[in-house]
Formats: sequence, C-alpha cells, structure tokens
Amino acid sequence: MKVKERYVFLECTKCRNRNYTTHKRLKAAYKLEKKKYCRFCREHVSHREKKL
Repeated sequence: MKVKERYVFLECTKCRNRNYTTHKRLKAAYKLEKKKYCRFCREHVSHREKKL
C-alpha cells in the first residue's frame, strides 16, 4: 500500500525565512518541528511547518 504524502516548508521561528522543504503524511494531525541550521541567523534554531 502506498502512503500518501505532501510537501511542507520548514520556516525559521526566529527570522521567519522558509529554508527547508520536507514531506509528511497527508492525514497527520501534528505540526512538524525540527531544530535545523538557519543560514540567515547563522545558528541552529527550531523550524516549524508551514504549508506550500
């Protein structure tokens, strides 16, 4: 069975730039949040999911 996925942007919580794209399940009820490197802030900051 094929899992349906959609692409989402990961937006920096500090400077609000959309730096990364990733995918997650279509029917997932949670908001994706990862700690990643922001090249504009030049540090590791948490990034939250935003729609395309």
